[in-house]
Amino acid sequence: MKHKGLFITLEGVEGAGKTTQVQRLADAIGENVLVTREPGGTPISEQIRNIFLTDANMSPSTELLLIAAARAQHVTERILPALNAGQIVICDRFSDATVAYQGYRKGIALQQIEKVNRMATGGLSPNITFLLDLPPEIGIQRKRNSHEPLTRLEHEKLPSHQKVREGYLAVAKAEPDRVVLIDALLDEDTIHQLLVSETRKKIQLTKSR
Repeated sequence: MKHKGLFITLEGVEGAGKTTQVQRLADAIGENVLVTREPGGTPISEQIRNIFLTDANMSPSTELLLIAAARAQHVTERILPALNAGQIVICDRFSDATVAYQGYRKGIALQQIEKVNRMATGGLSPNITFLLDLPPEIGIQRKRNSHEPLTRLEHEKLPSHQKVREGYLAVAKAEPDRVVLIDALLDEDTIHQLLVSETRKKIQLTKSR
């Protein structure tokens, strides 16, 4: 899908530090940046997020379709208009998360996820994705140490989080031109510098085309 802007996503297991890095990257880039998240980003999508993260009695298919509904609204109402206006959009999670969480974690066929993702996004794909890779046991411990209430996903057992990481690494291996793998065990400032450097390279490359 062609657009004027630059679409950046950050992905990773729970506790990888995405949310912190999203905002720091946006601050470094400066003007003309939209920061958003998934599930969420619009009033409808935020309502779906609340259901998704709090209702424990949810089937895999329900998870997939809720995420798709939130994403469809998000793309239509917020992400695509910003990209068409030439903005840089930085999103905390996008369609790769569905592969990792509903595919590898919940066992839904990847071909089915691809179809649902394509319907939800209209074919929109990030220009660059940063995967903050972290052993899930460290990520969950970070979450617990933060003393913030844990979501239902964060309460899941370690094997579930290990499957999510496996899914993300499979995506990175399949699409090395799009996905930049970052060691999330590095200190926060080093990770930030890597993200800024790679983003500026992508911006220059986009301008030269």
